[in-house]
Amino acid sequence: MWAYILRRLLLIIPTLVIILLVNFVIIQAAPGGPVEQAIAHLQGIGGASVGGGSGETMSGTSRASRGLDPQLIKDIEKQYGFDKPAHERLWLMLKNYAQLDFGKSFFRGATVTDLILQKMPVTISLGLWATLITYLVSIPLGIRKAVHHGSHFDIWSSTAIIIGYAMPAFLFAMFLIVVFAGGTSLNWFPVRGLVSDNFESLSTLGKIADYFWHLVLPVTALVIGGFATLTILTKNSFLNEITRQYVVTARAKGLSERRVLYGHVFRNAMLLVVSGIPQAFISVFFAGSLLIEVIFSLDGLGRMSYEAAVSRDYPVVFGSLFIFTLFGLLIKLIGDLCYTLVDPRIDFAARNA
Repeated sequence: MWAYILRRLLLIIPTLVIILLVNFVIIQAAPGGPVEQAIAHLQGIGGASVGGGSGETMSGTSRASRGLDPQLIKDIEKQYGFDKPAHERLWLMLKNYAQLDFGKSFFRGATVTDLILQKMPVTISLGLWATLITYLVSIPLGIRKAVHHGSHFDIWSSTAIIIGYAMPAFLFAMFLIVVFAGGTSLNWFPVRGLVSDNFESLSTLGKIADYFWHLVLPVTALVIGGFATLTILTKNSFLNEITRQYVVTARAKGLSERRVLYGHVFRNAMLLVVSGIPQAFISVFFAGSLLIEVIFSLDGLGRMSYEAAVSRDYPVVFGSLFIFTLFGLLIKLIGDLCYTLVDPRIDFAARNA
């Protein structure tokens, strides 16, 4: 087991390097780098459509910097680190990242680490609660649908699940705002921020209530898509296991239906569900929260990364990419280790022998 964990941890290093390298090469070809945008801003024109890629080719720079002092151009390039060739910038970035030094934002006046730590609570709140609620509801519901397969309960719940799955999270978020946040006569929940303006003056219980009060709508909007997928996955996994011979044998021995389901079927059926935990968590935690953060004015990592990509704030882009990738790989490793909790018969050491 420990040898398997060590191998997986060591594989994270080349994976991170390759991902950073690929994205670094792609960004060099992206138009409207920070130097071009700064030059265009000085000339009073839009920076995103000026010149060539972020590598600042001679022809692109000459077109963008026409009429400006050459020394000013050199100072701007030095300010953003583009006075060095691409391979030197890449090596410097990798060396700093090995020390967990992600640099300083071009436009926000703060280090990338401080920005990530500042935005992390919002994204953690959304991802953690959405994932927890999804699994706490979907797994029992999927098991009941499997046990009562073909019943009226199974039919109407499947209809509701399909409707929820077909509705995008951002559209459902808008629906929730219209219905429960002042769009109609109901004005039950807030639509901005993670806490109220008077949060610091509230009591401890008041702070907890205010925090969850603000989370109701965004978390509900995030849950709707993953909820449908996980429920159907759980149901199909249990249906597949219920028909197997060992279940027939267990029932023939006189075991109760509850003992058969949760003592025998559950362990095998949950393997497929557990395998989807890392991907579900990563999707909700990093990708699915972007539009939700924008709609509900939540200042989290997804929104920060999007704004950094638009403004070509490369330290924030690469720092966020590094953190997202590292967390994603660690979550996948934890997901694999969860197999042993569900089924102790799984032995990674024997599998890799």
